[in-house]
Amino acid sequence: MAHRWGMAIDLDRCMGCEACVAACHAENNLPVSDPAQAAKGRAVHWIRVDRYYEGEFPEIRVKYMPVLCQQCDEAPCEPVCPVYATYHNPEGLNVQVYNRCVGTRYCGNNCPYSVRFFNWFEPKWTAPLELQHNPDVAIRPGGVMEKCTFCVQRIERVKLDAKAENRPVADGEVQPACVQSCPAEAMVFGDLNDPESKVSRLASSGRATRLLEELGAKPKVFYLQRGK
Repeated sequence: MAHRWGMAIDLDRCMGCEACVAACHAENNLPVSDPAQAAKGRAVHWIRVDRYYEGEFPEIRVKYMPVLCQQCDEAPCEPVCPVYATYHNPEGLNVQVYNRCVGTRYCGNNCPYSVRFFNWFEPKWTAPLELQHNPDVAIRPGGVMEKCTFCVQRIERVKLDAKAENRPVADGEVQPACVQSCPAEAMVFGDLNDPESKVSRLASSGRATRLLEELGAKPKVFYLQRGK
């Protein structure tokens, strides 16, 4: 059975600590924009934590929502790419081929979730920070679009290990950096094609919703709404 990777995020557990953001930067070799670039809207985060406020001061309630690439089954970013740099792979991932991208930014403009980022500058790390790079992830040059891929390098590593041991991939064995780092265990990742997987059970629960579901993009990130 082919895999179909998805994620469930429990908004009742998320406390907005942004450990997922830090882990994503470390795992995927994301550079940190300087203040001048950030002021121009050129900060790069493959995952962000949106904040929403309810009520009036001092009775204000803060709600947090981690937002990353939704890995849409009907991804609006894919048909507009003139060089097929972004496409849907057999396991449902919206893949980004960096060495094919020519930086038209059509995909970013067509993404309703604002989770694609244009790499405006050649990435630089002040010594000795370059020693922390993850060797499993390429350093992207300036002029290409970047995005979350559910830590595809981790997915492939687990699949190779399972194949070498002649066994199927176990539920919960694949842990993207954001999922692994979440201290509240608000994020769950797994195979949506496996009806017994934890992510499948959460996705079919009564609390599960999808971001901007009315657009018909069919995201594979499910948000479990907070309890009243």
